[in-house]
Amino acid sequence: MKDELLAAIPELREIENEILRDQCVSAFLDAMHIAGRTPAELAEMPFTLLISPCSISFVDHTRRVTRTALAIAEVLADNWQGEDAMEFDRDILLATALLHDVGKILEYEREPGGNWRKSECGKLLRHPVSGAGICMKWGLPDRVVHGVMYHSHEGDGNRATLEAVIVNHADFLNFEPLKLKYG
Repeated sequence: MKDELLAAIPELREIENEILRDQCVSAFLDAMHIAGRTPAELAEMPFTLLISPCSISFVDHTRRVTRTALAIAEVLADNWQGEDAMEFDRDILLATALLHDVGKILEYEREPGGNWRKSECGKLLRHPVSGAGICMKWGLPDRVVHGVMYHSHEGDGNRATLEAVIVNHADFLNFEPLKLKYG
């Protein structure tokens, strides 16, 4: 299952710190185990239920947000050379972007007809909460847990790291235009 996950989300391999990379992989595999999902199902699962039908999968969205976050961070670093406020930790940024929606694996389930809907967990807990819990379970750094917990509207006014701010904006840049057109 690990090899399938790494093939589906190759950006996981870009995390240079081996311990952090293994923690991220473990968090994904744990969420998949709890929800009874495979990497192939993550490639079918929509990234949102707010757009119906949604042709962008959880895997595609995760990869796009990660690449967008890296691009934003690199531009900021280039534009603000020497400004400490714009310095970021690439591995923390990668881990946060990759795991920002890991809780959606628990938040969604298939209906008997094959469509996706909110699971019982999803009705009670939004994905930032369940995702942060999974990250804590696997010992991910507080900066990653913070970014996962506050990447969505729950974080408004609470984001305390540049990585969390970047992932929030990368996520919404990969959602809002689609919602405007299709939602």
